[in-house]
Amino acid sequence: MVRDVAAAVISNVHLSAEYNVLALAAPEIALNTQPGQFVMVKPSGRGDPLLRRPFSVFEILRDSSHVIGLSLLSKRIGVSTGLLFDARPGDRILCLGPLGRPFVPVDPPVEAWMVAGGVGLAPFASLAEALGRRGTPTRLYYGGRRASDLFYLDFFERLGVQLVLATEDGSRGVDGRVTVPLERDLRGHSHLCALYACGPEPMLSAVAKLAAAVGRPLQVSVERVMGCGLGGCYSCVIPVRDGGQSHFVRSCLAGPVFDGDAIDWDAVQ
Repeated sequence: MVRDVAAAVISNVHLSAEYNVLALAAPEIALNTQPGQFVMVKPSGRGDPLLRRPFSVFEILRDSSHVIGLSLLSKRIGVSTGLLFDARPGDRILCLGPLGRPFVPVDPPVEAWMVAGGVGLAPFASLAEALGRRGTPTRLYYGGRRASDLFYLDFFERLGVQLVLATEDGSRGVDGRVTVPLERDLRGHSHLCALYACGPEPMLSAVAKLAAAVGRPLQVSVERVMGCGLGGCYSCVIPVRDGGQSHFVRSCLAGPVFDGDAIDWDAVQ
């Protein structure tokens, strides 16, 4: 059930000068959120910005016995993300969700390989927890421009996730984009694995091509501009293939999670 709440900020942890994790007291939404779903948010009591912005749900927050809220991983880019970066405990954030089509977790003996670029890490915190409850062996291929852009590594290690890191400047892990170690391991891996990817669309397209080349299933979470999150504004359309033809669907309703081979990557702009 979709809920719209004015959630109080529990905490706001600045991971760097650009990235932060905002914890919101929205248990009504968190209780019904599945991995890969998103929320539409904006600071309460402000006319600018007019529209809300979409964020994948990062963590489902719990105390000793109850779900108490959710968190968002954000990068400060414009007005909306700047306000979220500056939010203080007790501030109110309008939060609508959960929205969208979630990931489908796989069961062992199939392995789950998650591929994240930048803030594309966000949907994988809850997915890693869901996979852990199933006993599914899980890897995280995580890339950034530099070592300081890689966050929450301890969180995933505590869940038993195997980390494979890559940085474009070579400061940590493999030197290059995250698709470099992914391609290496796909070519040399004979066991069953299912791929999950979230990040910039050029990265998603590259992962889709690698998955298709070795015959591995892929689910991607796309990051499109959204004005409403409910299908009314048509700002989030993405081209998909259907019977050899390409047509547009609203990613807030048909996604944000899609089968990797369903998207017409050549037509994505």
